[in-house]
Formats: sequence, structure tokens, C-alpha cells
Amino acid sequence: MVFKSMAASACDLSLLSHSTVLRNSQINLKNVVFGASIVNNPRFCFNREKLKVNNGLKVSAVVEVGLEGSKSKTLEETFGLDVVSERELKVKGFEGLRKTKLVCTVGPACSSLEELEKLALLGMNVARLNMCHGTREWHSDVIRKIKKLNEEKGFSISVMIDTEGSQIHVVDHGAPFSVKVEEDSIWRFTIEHFEGSRPFTIQANYKGFSEGIEVGDELVIDGGMARFVVTEKTGGDLHCKCIDAGLFLPGAKFSFWRDGKLVRRNYELPTLSTKDWADIDFGITEEVDLFALSFVNNEGSIKDLKNYLSTKSTKSIKVLAKIENLEALHNLEEIVQASDGIMVARGDLGVEIPLEQIPTVQEDIINICRQLNKPVIVASQLLESMIEYPTPTRAEVADVSEAVRQYADALMLSGESAIGSYGQKALAVLNMTSSRIESWVREENGQCLLNQRQLGVSLPDHITEQICNCAVEMANKLGVDAIFVYTKHGYMASLLSRNRPNPPIFAFTDDDSTRMALNLQWGVVPVLVDLSDDAESNILKSIQHMKSKGLISQGDTVLVVSDVAPSHATHKAFQSIQVKTII
Repeated sequence: MVFKSMAASACDLSLLSHSTVLRNSQINLKNVVFGASIVNNPRFCFNREKLKVNNGLKVSAVVEVGLEGSKSKTLEETFGLDVVSERELKVKGFEGLRKTKLVCTVGPACSSLEELEKLALLGMNVARLNMCHGTREWHSDVIRKIKKLNEEKGFSISVMIDTEGSQIHVVDHGAPFSVKVEEDSIWRFTIEHFEGSRPFTIQANYKGFSEGIEVGDELVIDGGMARFVVTEKTGGDLHCKCIDAGLFLPGAKFSFWRDGKLVRRNYELPTLSTKDWADIDFGITEEVDLFALSFVNNEGSIKDLKNYLSTKSTKSIKVLAKIENLEALHNLEEIVQASDGIMVARGDLGVEIPLEQIPTVQEDIINICRQLNKPVIVASQLLESMIEYPTPTRAEVADVSEAVRQYADALMLSGESAIGSYGQKALAVLNMTSSRIESWVREENGQCLLNQRQLGVSLPDHITEQICNCAVEMANKLGVDAIFVYTKHGYMASLLSRNRPNPPIFAFTDDDSTRMALNLQWGVVPVLVDLSDDAESNILKSIQHMKSKGLISQGDTVLVVSDVAPSHATHKAFQSIQVKTII
């Protein structure tokens, strides 16, 4: 197999950093790049030998390289592309790969090895374990099954632990399934703790559950799934009458309202409880990939956990913050800056802000996350009706479509997969809808580059950002089939992702933690490979592997971005953009 390498001319990359100097240089035709060496005098090097015009963009045909000579050696090396991406690539091609990532909450309905494998085949990228439910033994068994699927079946599913948080706003009916609440029925909400469930009795997790609450106040379950009015207060217990029939899920969130306003109470409890820290130690032992923190109010708890992980964990575990209350919205930017990603917990958030504000708040959070280069998950009630019914409402599909149109990195199923009767169908709906909307956006609107906020403070960081911004613009204008990025820690892959390019991004890394973290990044297909310090060698090997598996064909064009130094330039960080056509 051979491929042709092309380098874009200077006139079409004038949008690169104004501090960059363009010049002609003599280039070894066997190892050519369009690149920027990050040294005292940074410059972009290119070759003008054979210019041709392609849709108004000048492209230089640089070199043809044969790969047959190294075939037997490279095929023995690691090439960890997950089986679902490999299958979809063979069937749909590069353009058909779904870019929005899918998160599934694992619960009793889908915790067997067989059910988890079905979800994996349907596109689950991340498995969420909610520490509000189940024992650590149960969660450990699920983690073991997921790792077994990854190791034996070729999947690449990341594991995320969602901390319980201070459960002052949680009540539970004690049953492992949802319970229907009929209008005018009378229920007792109690601070008494007992095993199992009792008729018309709900347990509150916090002793101060009823403090400051008056007869006539309304008790709202999960932002409106059911509604009660307080008819009697006896000690710490409340007797309530259902005024809006609905569904009572296990571990439901509640809020109190008086005269149309939220009853706010200051509990002054820490974000991370004693149980949360024990669950975090459990996650470290189990070598999970992500932690999601509940009820984050500011950056403090995120920094505390990150510092703790740096001393206790031998692997890199990412920390996501859940935005689910008004205080978090007030401190949103500092929370996003401190975290490794965000989850928009719309159900809980909808309890504290007017319902009509949720769509705009969601879009604002997504935009801020893109600006600050952090992945964002849209969660809660995406396909809530599918907990009980095999098809979603059209409004739910429209809601999912809007999240995809807003370029959320990931969509998450909660009760739909954890306790629902149709979890696989719900995941299929997310997969189908996100793929269709992504295609529609490409066809109708094209990709508009975000007016990016500058992230780095040093010149090398600025150059890295500009290279990734320009690489995406080149990829879109040239109509390449894919973007290949070679990265140690995933940073360049995330910078490419935040620009939401038309082609998929294949991120080649030799770090398994990086591979698992990239499962949350929009449009990124992480691939575990053996990387050397020779950029050209990495490119040759990865293209050869994909060719041998039938994943790339003659005529396919890829844009290559790398921050791995060639062997002759190991004394400096080297970054490059190349365009290669398989011939």
C-alpha cells in the first residue's frame, strides 16, 4: 500500500497565529510535513514543489510512500479500535460514524453480562453507576463484567461513578421499581428508617426533612413527576395528599414550594459526604475512568477531589461536575474551569429554576463548555416515557434532537436503561436520532467554527490551539474523510473536537486512561496504539493497520495532526498538519 502526502500552502493558512513566520525550506521528501516547531523562533515549513488547485485551495503533492516493507512487524503491534466503531466504519464509512456519545445508567434492568453486551453493541460509550442505589458488591460485579467485555469482546466502554452527594433532597419508597401515585391518595413521608417498602409510606434520608415546612406547602417529586400538598405535620413526619397523579421513581428528588416560590433552606452540608469519600476510594480500587460529583456548588469540592486522586490513584481519573442547582449556575464558569467535564442534570435543575428557562440554560452551559474545551453531557428525562412504553413521545425525540443540534458531547439515559422495560430500544432511539440530526446539520447548515476563547497562556499553547483550529477549517474545506491525531494525553484531540469538524477524529494514543477519557469527546474515536517518538512512523503504522482491516480504502484522504516529535527532533516539541491520500 502507498499513500500520497500533501501540505497546504501558506496563503490558505494565514489565519494561523500572527506570531508565526512562514518560509520556504529544503525538505527531505521521505519525511515531509507541514508543521510548526515550538522553539524560540516558531515557524511553519512547507514545500512549494508541485502546486495544484483543488476547489480554490492550493495543495502541494509532496511524496508517495510504500508500506509493504514494514508490514510484518507493525501488524504485531497494538491496535485497539473498539469493535462497534470498526463495524460501523465498515458498513457506513467515515461519514456515517455517529459523533454524539451515549451514556447509559446501569441498574437492575441491564446489569447482566448479556444485557450489558447488548447495550455495548447498540453504541453505549460510557456506563454510569449511580452510587445512590445498590451495594458496592453489586457495583463491583458490574464493573467486572464491563471490563470483561472490553478485554474479551473488543469493546471500549468507560466506567463512570456518580457520587450520591448529600441526600437531603432525596426520598425513597423502598421498592426497586417505579410506583404509580393516584390523585387524592394520602401518603406519609417519614424520617423513620426501615427495610423494604410499606404501603403509602415514603422514607426521607435527612432528619431535618420537614424543618420549616408548613401545612399547605406543596411537595414536588422529581420536578413534577408527582405533586402533593402537606395536610398534616406530626413530629418530623408529613402527611400529604396527592394533587397531581404521576410516577414515583426509586431515590426520587423532592422540593417544597410555597405561594409559587421554592422554599429555600440552608443546610450547610459538604458536597462530598463521608459515604461519598468511601465510594471514591472504592472507585479508585476498581480503577474506574470517571467520577461525576453531585450537588457541586463551587470549584472547591472539584479541586479537593482532584488533589486527592493525584495522591491516591495510579491512573488518571477524570472528574465531572453535575450542574443541578441554582448556586452551581451562579458559579458556572469557575466550576467548568476546575472540572474535566460537566453533566447538565436537567431534572434536578428544573426543580430550582422556572421550567421555561431550562432550554436556554442548557444551551448556555453547552456553549461555555465548548469555549473552555470541556465535554458536556445532557442528562435527565431525555426519553422518560420509555421507562414504561416501547416508543418515545415525539416531544422527547425533538428534545434529543435539540441537544444534538446544540453540539452536546454526550446524551445520557437514566431510569430508561437502569430500571426501564425498554432500555435497548431507548438507546437505539438516541443512536438513530443523533446520527440523523448530525447528518442533517452537515447537509443543511454546514459546520460553523465557534468564536473560540483563547485557552493557553504560553506561546506553545497558543500555537497548539491555532493548529487545531486551522486543521478543522482545512478538513472541512478540503472535504477529507477523517482527521487523524496522535496524542499522549488527548489535549489536541479535545481541541479538534470543540470545533465540531465534519469528518470524524481518530485519536491514536498509547495511554489507556486517555483512550477512556476520550470516549466522552464529541466526534472522537479513540484508538490504543504503540506510539514512538517518530511521527512519520506512527502515521505509517496506523494507516497500515486500518488498511489491513479494510477500514480505509484507495482514494480516502485524511488530515493528520501530531504533537509527537520525529526521532531527528526529539529535543523539541514538534507539531504538524499533513494531508494524506491513500493511493
